[in-house]
Amino acid sequence: MSSNRELAEAYLEDAEYTLGEAKMALERGYYHRAVRRAQECVELCLKAVLRLYGIEYPKAHDVSSMLLRVRDRLPEWFAEQMDFVIEASTTLAMQRAPSFYGDEYRRIPARELFGEGDAIRAVEYASRVLELSRRLYRSWV
Repeated sequence: MSSNRELAEAYLEDAEYTLGEAKMALERGYYHRAVRRAQECVELCLKAVLRLYGIEYPKAHDVSSMLLRVRDRLPEWFAEQMDFVIEASTTLAMQRAPSFYGDEYRRIPARELFGEGDAIRAVEYASRVLELSRRLYRSWV
């Protein structure tokens, strides 16, 4: 059976790979896919952080509220970035379904809902959250 540290490491490895997919989608003009993969990266990162602290997170895509519960246990440098982390997580979680399915009610494909700016912002969110999460992991082990 894997430890919380090993699970966190695996989540971060997957997050890094997923960020690579987001960057590739951005380069190829698949902006909706870049948003979707960036969201997955952020979700994996935050679940890795919660795993490190032995926190059982909800099976939801936005777990930022759980981070607030352990804010006082986080290193000061990470806690100082909490507003950004929450913004990244909640923003991308709201875009998760539309970036995959589009707007089914209005019959608009995902590729028409997201532009280059959306994809760039999503990849920037994910890159920074991954950097913070990796730093936290390195300080943990």
